[in-house]
Amino acid sequence: MSDPTARNRLGEEASPYLRQHADNPVHWQPWDEEALAAARERDVPIFLSVGYSACHWCHVMEEESFEDEAVAAVLNEEFVPVKVDREERPDLDRVYQTVCQLVNGRGGWPLSAWLTPDGKPFYVGTYFPREGRQGMPGFLDVCRNLANSWNDPDQREDVEARAEQWTAAARDELESTGGDGGAAADAAGDAPDAGEGGAADGLPDADVLSGAVTAALRSADREHGGFGRQGPKFPQTGRLDLLMQAYARSGREEPLSVAVETLDAMANGGLYDQVGGGFHRYCTDREWVVPHFEKMLYDNAELARVYLDAHRLLGRPTYGLVGQETLAFLDRELSHPEGGFYGTLDADSGEGEGEFYVWTPDSVAGALAAAGLDDGETADLVCDRFGVEPGGNFERGTTVLTRSRPVADLAEEYDLAVEDVRERLMRARTALFDRREATRERPPRDEKVLAGWNGLAISAFAAGARTLDPSLADRGVDALGFVREHLWDGDRLGRRYIETEGDDVGEGEVKGIGYLEDYAYLGRAALELYGVTGEVDHLAFALDLARVVVDAFYDADDATIYATPEDAEDLVVRPQEPTDASTPSSLGVATRLLLDLDPFAPDEGFEDVARDVLATHADDVTAAPLEHVTLALAAARAESGPFELTLACEDLPEEWWDTLAGRYLPGVLVAPRPPTDNALDPWLERIGVDEAPPVWRGREARDGEPTAYACREFTCSPPNHDLRAALEWAAEE
Repeated sequence: MSDPTARNRLGEEASPYLRQHADNPVHWQPWDEEALAAARERDVPIFLSVGYSACHWCHVMEEESFEDEAVAAVLNEEFVPVKVDREERPDLDRVYQTVCQLVNGRGGWPLSAWLTPDGKPFYVGTYFPREGRQGMPGFLDVCRNLANSWNDPDQREDVEARAEQWTAAARDELESTGGDGGAAADAAGDAPDAGEGGAADGLPDADVLSGAVTAALRSADREHGGFGRQGPKFPQTGRLDLLMQAYARSGREEPLSVAVETLDAMANGGLYDQVGGGFHRYCTDREWVVPHFEKMLYDNAELARVYLDAHRLLGRPTYGLVGQETLAFLDRELSHPEGGFYGTLDADSGEGEGEFYVWTPDSVAGALAAAGLDDGETADLVCDRFGVEPGGNFERGTTVLTRSRPVADLAEEYDLAVEDVRERLMRARTALFDRREATRERPPRDEKVLAGWNGLAISAFAAGARTLDPSLADRGVDALGFVREHLWDGDRLGRRYIETEGDDVGEGEVKGIGYLEDYAYLGRAALELYGVTGEVDHLAFALDLARVVVDAFYDADDATIYATPEDAEDLVVRPQEPTDASTPSSLGVATRLLLDLDPFAPDEGFEDVARDVLATHADDVTAAPLEHVTLALAAARAESGPFELTLACEDLPEEWWDTLAGRYLPGVLVAPRPPTDNALDPWLERIGVDEAPPVWRGREARDGEPTAYACREFTCSPPNHDLRAALEWAAEE
């Protein structure tokens, strides 16, 4: 049998990130049984490199080290080098990122981990330069030193002991369930202790959101917006959700002020693409000027949703426009022709990072001249508006565009009407966009369609339909249909779909099992699409996904929901995801999904499972609520009960659309239903229940007209033909 590690096998993979490394002299292996068996047979460590195609520093490390023959010789001889696309294998990334964070206090990509042949880590880091510099060890030296340690019997004993210790630490961090189970233990007559930090029913303390808000305010940068007082600055959508909800609940101005300062800083700065819309990954500086330029589907989906929420809360057209432009970016630049959404745009193009997005005074003038706008004044106006100066604020004398001057100030300086300035800037922005599209090399696109990330995008379009235009739901419906066609087999989700060269449209490859984030994000998206379209099929799919969560991810003995299904590959640790990161906690989203679906299927025990999870993690959520915002919000929902808005009608009246578009209703469960009970029967069959569930029961249309019921804490408003009146009743309650 030939040795698979004798050659680079990544040319056989479909992942764009893995294929980028197919021509390296390193004998890269995918993470599969062949590679793992080869490590055991050769008795050599695994060098695991985890990244993704849009990652700038992944490209840098490839150019410096993985294309180098001397580095390749050491990796090939002394290790089994394995490449992993973190977007395809979030479970592996979660496990070894956790080790990196525990050992080094930080993580990131590229992730570099050295493992024993059975997968236990003994050395971890992120980016390494080929040669040591600025306090960082050189990659080649690290590889040689680790190989020497492994090959020395005395040192190997220490290496293996460290691997055991680090694996145990990762297990404590990722598998910890804080004690006995909840409902499962209760059923056996052994009720769990609520824990020192929990409430009497085992859930997190009632004031856990207050603690999270206090922590968020403490971490806020009141001078430049965002959180933390130095770079890098990341979008923190969970914190923005938390602060806006705190203001809506209490009327306190400080949470709102911090949220507004952050929303304005992100939209006005370099994080936002001032020409084409959409957001870059993060900014390197405190002032939100210079980003890392990759554009991720998940960031843009979550940010679009948050800006649309802020528009409903405050009525600020600017926020609605940012949300609208971000949705337009997703539809224009990350769309599969049959409806799904691709994953990322790269940071690098042309001569280097950000080349597609940056400008100089001359390039601005040239773009305007090409559009016939070279009137001698507009170029100066545009440069003043967006901070374009000789010397720039980025590399090679270029400028990342920011909204540097307010329109009103420019109108006064140029002696123009404000509306005239706005019109000129709008035409100029179109000219810059057209010039950019026509003359610049586009950033490469990773065309994986990931189930969970598509769920986040679908939720964003559902929010757009609720806030801006009901027709935006159609784009979400198309994406959900694509995922259901290509990644749902009727029982389980697949992780990713991709078409490679030679594949017909719609005839690509599916790879990988669905993880909790896939079920949770997609389930939430389907539920929200049902809320804006009134199509019961979307609700039925959300219920199907929730049933898999309970059957395959929930462990009654541990009273938690794991990030991987019970039949997944057996890694050194089975991870959970209770904390928020660049995406919301999958555990938190799944818990909230089960709470929201329980009123539709009360006999399936969804709420029991959700309360088990919340009780299990009560101490951690109470101790560090800002790290667990999504779980904390789910706990608050469990404590307060559902806020249901049942709408009995054939079609939503236009004035009801207008009412909902102007209301910030965090956590509301919008539950359309047919106007009559006879028409409800096919819906019951479709969602797999025998009788009308509580959210629909007795809430039919009255007098042949659309009828709304607003319900809180199991008490409902009178049947109302005026949606505003029903919502006012709920507000008083």
